[in-house]
Amino acid sequence: MFNLLHMDFYRVKRSKSVYICFLLLILATVLAYGMMWLLETPEGCEISLRIGMITPQEAVEAGSILDSIDSLVFFRQISLDTGMYNLIFGIWVMLFVCADFQSGFIKNIMALHQNRWNYIGSKVMTAWIVDGCYLGGHFLFALLMNQLFDDLVPYAGWEDVVFYLLWVWFVTAAFASLIIFISILTRSVAAGSLAAVLLGGGAVPRTLYAIMLRFHLGGWMKYSITMTCELGPEKYTSVKDLYVYAVGFGFLTLYTGLAGIVLKKKDI
Repeated sequence: MFNLLHMDFYRVKRSKSVYICFLLLILATVLAYGMMWLLETPEGCEISLRIGMITPQEAVEAGSILDSIDSLVFFRQISLDTGMYNLIFGIWVMLFVCADFQSGFIKNIMALHQNRWNYIGSKVMTAWIVDGCYLGGHFLFALLMNQLFDDLVPYAGWEDVVFYLLWVWFVTAAFASLIIFISILTRSVAAGSLAAVLLGGGAVPRTLYAIMLRFHLGGWMKYSITMTCELGPEKYTSVKDLYVYAVGFGFLTLYTGLAGIVLKKKDI
């Protein structure tokens, strides 16, 4: 598996998609901080009023948007809570896996590495490591933007940051394994993209959650990947908060296993 992992890392470093997807996260962060600066600072509000972006009444109301929000909460609202991170990361995972099938390279890989579990393991490990780089790089860039905008929001404690980023890393890796499973099952860029948009973006899980709550049946959905990313704890307060690791590890194991079974059953 280590030979496959080395090959996958080589491909990742040379691919454009991994850099383009990360750039999209960066651009979203710049836009979010720029928008908050225009709404929350006296200089920004003056510019917003001058260009007709907001009315005087809206300028007064906008002044409370960032109340009780620190750098970690703002980072979360930009990326994980909105589903933007899973959507963009899911698209990259889909492109990374489907490229093997679209180019026919999968036949060469299977000819040299007949143990198909090694192939799945390599893809999941590569996605997990890229995921960690994305999360860490994205958060550090958000801190840089906060400095550039004169500490627009106060900084969160490092303990909270470490706790949050670690469990999010597990849960988003589980989402990557879901996209890997769907991509291997369908071998279709269209199906993988649709899954990343509808599941990663949260359209399907949030709609289903809202419908089921009306019938008092939606409690279990808070343990889904999407709702865990949205509703999971920002700070460690008790042992109960560790359920997020169980969600991440459980779904990671489940979808990795399903992907391996599908790859073994289907012809290349």
